[in-house]
Amino acid sequence: MARLKIESLRKSFAATTAVDDFSLDVGDGELVCLLGPSGSGKSTILRMIGGFEQPTSGMIRIDGQDVTRLSPERRPTGMVFQSHALWSHMNVFNNIAFGLKLRSLSRGEIQRKVDQALELVGLAGYGHRQTFQLSGGQQQRVALARSLVLEPKILLLDEPFASLDQHLRERLREEVRDIQQRLGITTLFVTHGQDEALAMADRIVVLRNGQCEQVDAPDVLYRNPQTEFVAGFIGQMNFLSANVEGGRFRHPDFTLDVEVQDGPAVLALRPEALRLEPSDSPDAAGVTRATDFGSHIMVDVELRDGARLKVMTAPDARWQKGQTVRLAASAFALYRQNRLLARGGLPVETVEGRSRHALA
Repeated sequence: MARLKIESLRKSFAATTAVDDFSLDVGDGELVCLLGPSGSGKSTILRMIGGFEQPTSGMIRIDGQDVTRLSPERRPTGMVFQSHALWSHMNVFNNIAFGLKLRSLSRGEIQRKVDQALELVGLAGYGHRQTFQLSGGQQQRVALARSLVLEPKILLLDEPFASLDQHLRERLREEVRDIQQRLGITTLFVTHGQDEALAMADRIVVLRNGQCEQVDAPDVLYRNPQTEFVAGFIGQMNFLSANVEGGRFRHPDFTLDVEVQDGPAVLALRPEALRLEPSDSPDAAGVTRATDFGSHIMVDVELRDGARLKVMTAPDARWQKGQTVRLAASAFALYRQNRLLARGGLPVETVEGRSRHALA
């Protein structure tokens, strides 16, 4: 068990700033996901924690000890890379045992620890196999065992499932989360996949352009995104741009009373927060596509100004391309210049051809 504290971390490559004033506290046994698009700085942060990159400024502490300038082998961290980074000329046993041999442990102690690590990752009896004889998922398990066998205080995972197919990725992330919880090891996990972050993390750090947009538990992040970027990056979100005039967000299909200053704003609506009703009016929104996902039907709707929304409906609903509909919403968020202005539930008064909304 260990605590990780990152203070004002910054990393520049020539004229490019990859990480800018990043701070984070990670508690004992916590699994924190660093989530963001390519180039957001998440892997650079992980590599600085592991000692594979030196920060331009800032500090990294593990259990109160400053490790900012220590080399990777002197840090109590273990890192699993996306590429596995296994040695093809060594069998599974020797790949896992390599770090233990550098510590000059006895042969019996090495055997015991490697066997325990293999059993932990579900590969008991695989020690004699060559790494090229393993599947991608098995190779990633070996890479995980090689890190865990050294008993690090902090486990670092850099998009370890990115090269695997979806079903295997889902299975392995459940296994890794189970192992992490059983060991109680403090873990940082880098991914650009929001599903992985939502499924695995105790907390998620959303990064953009090397800076932190929001840090929260997955459910809070999904239901209460504090910036327009986070709202669009986590889950599916519909956005409508219009002006607030006289305390009303004025869009042809969504008129909303809001207690914010006049000016341009962006209305954010989750697909599951929208409701559809058939309409007989030719001057109404229209269905452009309905996709059956089994558990629900996702309906694409084109509004009268050309904007498009996605609406989640019940699996037994029947919507046809070209059908005119009315829209109603049960929840919203309003943003300006990437910052949250207002949010809430919406009692709905439906008017032919449009939905009129007022704040509770």
